[in-house]
Amino acid sequence: MEQQKNCIFCKIIKEEIPAIKIWEDKKCIVILDKFPATKGQSLVIPKKHEEYILNLDDETYNHLFNVAKKISRALDSSLKTVRTCFVVEGFAVPHVHIRLHPCYENMLLLAGKEENNENLQEVAKKISRMLEC
Repeated sequence: MEQQKNCIFCKIIKEEIPAIKIWEDKKCIVILDKFPATKGQSLVIPKKHEEYILNLDDETYNHLFNVAKKISRALDSSLKTVRTCFVVEGFAVPHVHIRLHPCYENMLLLAGKEENNENLQEVAKKISRMLEC
């Protein structure tokens, strides 16, 4: 997989930087956001480094959205959300990612503060249990 030396997501993929993973396959990883606006906020990240989602090949593009759908259903079931919203990004970290925002009321909160790893691990376990079904 093509990766960039100084990209934080590429470093997470290579396990040079720790992250709380809730899903991984040959094309992508899903991690809990270290700075969540809402409980369970997650990032679906392709292993191939790309800054703009429309530059991804169709197979990777479709795979990311299929994984995002699967993870969102697990978020909704495990965390009792109203729904989970998708935001496609690549600006703050110039590596495509789909940010999954669990909504607990009829609004989308985007700003968050750093969460500790113990709380993130607890959330990851709840979501992962739903993915085993």
